[in-house]
Formats: sequence, C-alpha cells, structure tokens
Amino acid sequence: MFPREYRGVAGAVLLFLLIQLGSLALVQTFFEQGYQAVENPDDPTNSLLYIGAILLATLGFLAAFKYDLDWIVRVVIVATSGLLAWYVFSALFPMVVAVALGSAVAIALWVYPEWYVVDTAGVLMGAGAAGLFGITFGILPALVLLSVLAIYDAISVYKTEHMLDLADGVMDLRIPAILVIPLSLSYSLLDEEAEMSEDEASTEGDDADEATDDDDRDVFFIGLGDAVIPGVLIASAAFFSPAPQFAVPIIELNLPALLALVGTLGGLLVLMRMVMKGRAHAGLPLLNGGAIAGYILGSLLAGISMLETVGLTGII
Repeated sequence: MFPREYRGVAGAVLLFLLIQLGSLALVQTFFEQGYQAVENPDDPTNSLLYIGAILLATLGFLAAFKYDLDWIVRVVIVATSGLLAWYVFSALFPMVVAVALGSAVAIALWVYPEWYVVDTAGVLMGAGAAGLFGITFGILPALVLLSVLAIYDAISVYKTEHMLDLADGVMDLRIPAILVIPLSLSYSLLDEEAEMSEDEASTEGDDADEATDDDDRDVFFIGLGDAVIPGVLIASAAFFSPAPQFAVPIIELNLPALLALVGTLGGLLVLMRMVMKGRAHAGLPLLNGGAIAGYILGSLLAGISMLETVGLTGII
C-alpha cells in the first residue's frame, strides 16, 4: 500500500483533473449562453483589471480578519460558490433546477462544511471560474495573468508573507477557498478547528501550500486558486488556439491545452513533494510555469508560430 502522503498526492491530482476537465467541458456552452464577459477577449488589459480585483479582494479579506469580521469573508465566499455552481448547473439543467442546485451548494456549505462538501463546492467553483475566465481571456491576456500572478504569489509568500496571514484566516472558516485532501477515512474537517488550536503548524491557503513534518498528518490543503489560475490558460488554449481539436467527447481539447494540463500536473507533483517537507510554498510559480511551458510546447508541436502562440499576431 502506498504511504498516506502518496495517496494524498493522488487525491490532489484527481481534484485538479476534475476542475480542469470540468472547465473544458463548460467553455463552449458558456460561450453559447453568452457568458463571455468582455467584447474583446484579446485585450491584455482585461487581465490587469482582474489582477487589480484580486489585490483589492486580498486587502479586503486581510482587513476583515484583522478586525474580527471573518463572517463577511465567509458570506462572500459561500455566496460566490453558490453563484458559480449555478453557472455550472445552468449548462446542464433548466434554469429552475440550476438555481435550486446552486442554492443547495451554498446552504450545504453554510450548514455542514465537512471536507467532502467543501471539495464538491470547490470543484464546481473551480471548473466554473476557469471556464468563465477561459472564454473571457484570450491567449495573451491569459499568459499575462498567469505570469503576473506567479510573481505576486512568490512575493506574497516568501517576502511580505501576507498570503500566509490570509491562509490562516481562510483555514478557520472551512470554505472552498481551499481543497481538502484527507489522508484517512476518519478525518473530519469539522473537528480540525479544535486540532488547529493545539497545533497550528499545518496550514495552507489560497496560493500557499504547507504541511507538517509529522508523518501522522491526516490532511493536505491546497488553495483553490492554485487549480483555477493555470486552468484559465488551459481553457483559453482549448477555446482560442487555432490548433486542431481532438475528437474526444464532452470536452474541448487540443494539443496546446493538453500539454498545458500536463505541465500543470507536473508542477503540482513538484509542489506536493516540496509541501511534504513541511513548510509553506507559493504554488503558482510552479503550476503556472508548468502550464505556460506545456502550452508553448504544445502550440509549437501543433505547427503554430511563436507570435501566434503568445497572442501577438496583429500586434507586432
């Protein structure tokens, strides 16, 4: 039998795959339903506006934690989870059913945020967000988004360390800003708060990953953003790249998107190996770097010029 940590790595890979494949299954339907949020998805300033929104949200959440207004963060994330779940369900079911299911996700998170409820909501939320941003950001804006956020993540974890403060606050709220990977069937996220009061050394939040040196750890945590952000490029590549589509059912997939996905999972495996050594790490430099490298390689192998690969055709 594999060590518990390796089972945890397998669980992380599975959750990442569910989010990425979910977004690839949604992009075309989201586009047909008119969910593309901008008129010109190739405008790189789209990603700059989103980065600005992330910075403002981060400052707002940190202020809420500082002034004991944690409930505001929980309300915002739970409501956002219900909204994104509705987007996902609206691609599959009639409107009334989608509204009911999206509301059920939000209510379940509020009433009973056990790990499998949080993960289910996280997968729905992640697939919906990656799919929506995938059709909103063309190739160049997606590359700008991933590059800037990878740098920001490294600075916020290793230098300013404010992302670690955000992680501490998010962990206590039991919301799908994280993905929870239990290493034992007996693990309960609802009991984690009591355990964390005794041992705060196992913490990980959005875009920051940490584990303890204790071989008896029961859980890994991975920031949901670590799955969503590289997923934006994967979905964008599947939707916008001129590379031929593979004849696979349900999902949109071509060589650039496939190798971007492979690169993301490669970055995840390296990240998890680092996490198991017991300290916090910025996830996006590895994950985004893997996604970008895989995307570029896949595009070149598909016969696409470098200018078109990076979305500069018509600009240079």
